[in-house]
Amino acid sequence: MAPSVVVYDYGSGNVHSALKALEHAGASVSLTSDRKAALEADGLVVPGVGAFASVMEALTSVGGGDVIDARIARSRAVLGICVGLQVLFESGSEHGVLTPGLGQWPGSVDKLDADRLPHMGWNTVDVAPGSALFRGVENERFYFVHSYAATQWSLVDTAPLPAPVVSWAEHGQRFVAAVENGPLCATQFHPEKSGKAGLKLLENWVSSL
Repeated sequence: MAPSVVVYDYGSGNVHSALKALEHAGASVSLTSDRKAALEADGLVVPGVGAFASVMEALTSVGGGDVIDARIARSRAVLGICVGLQVLFESGSEHGVLTPGLGQWPGSVDKLDADRLPHMGWNTVDVAPGSALFRGVENERFYFVHSYAATQWSLVDTAPLPAPVVSWAEHGQRFVAAVENGPLCATQFHPEKSGKAGLKLLENWVSSL
């Protein structure tokens, strides 16, 4: 039986490509904000499009933080995508406004120091040793579209869970491209828009459920 995956519906924008990519990756996919379904699915995907503050407001309005907390406490898989990665940090700073995040990871999300923003298009990833997400696509390119990112990582000791596996990319400066932290994973890029490499990454995640 295909693993069940809920794409969390909190009004984050067009998620059609994510639904189709996850189906292609072997999941039985539904789009819903129903708390029970989000808690009980084998995997939960938290997409994110737009500004940190607006995503946090929308997520909070449907109890997204509580759902994510409950899943992590039960070692149930969660995958954040783009701003869905960013809101997992303690805070995000946009246009001089500091917005609290979900606080799963320490640190902040800030504007990239780059000559050209947004960072839009294909880029390589410096894949961390031991990555399960990138197995088979360690040397591929992935599709990014963002102006903000986490540029530091300070969480090292997560015992009894294994140490986080953090992969990086660069646009103007080095930034977090993906994190694998026990049941909680996230990518700054859009795997659903990253062609065969992105589909393979999603297959790796789905196969782990």
